[in-house]
Amino acid sequence: MSDSVLRNKSKDFAKDIVLLCRKLKQNGVEGILINQLLRCGTSVGANVYEAQYAQGTKDFISKFEIALKECNESEYWLDLLHETNSITESDFRNFSGMCIELRRMLVSSVATLKNNTVK
Repeated sequence: MSDSVLRNKSKDFAKDIVLLCRKLKQNGVEGILINQLLRCGTSVGANVYEAQYAQGTKDFISKFEIALKECNESEYWLDLLHETNSITESDFRNFSGMCIELRRMLVSSVATLKNNTVK
């Protein structure tokens, strides 16, 4: 897993979220909204990275499930920022697309892991 696609994409997502939050801060967007997005957006990759050193399959699955929840929360905050005109339509579509892609990968990974564990 040292160089997996999911690991790379989740880290890229985190970097993009950090850069977006910096821009939002400069634009005077409410700090609490920025902090919420920053926390969950960077947590996706952190949990994917943490899974590498999981204490067994159940812990590995749990880390991916937490990453999935954080990805969904990121999408919520992005949607709220979009609906309050804090981010552009273009940024919203771009980040939503990244969330959808990460979510698909995480759901697929969790399903595969659970399926392999049952056998």
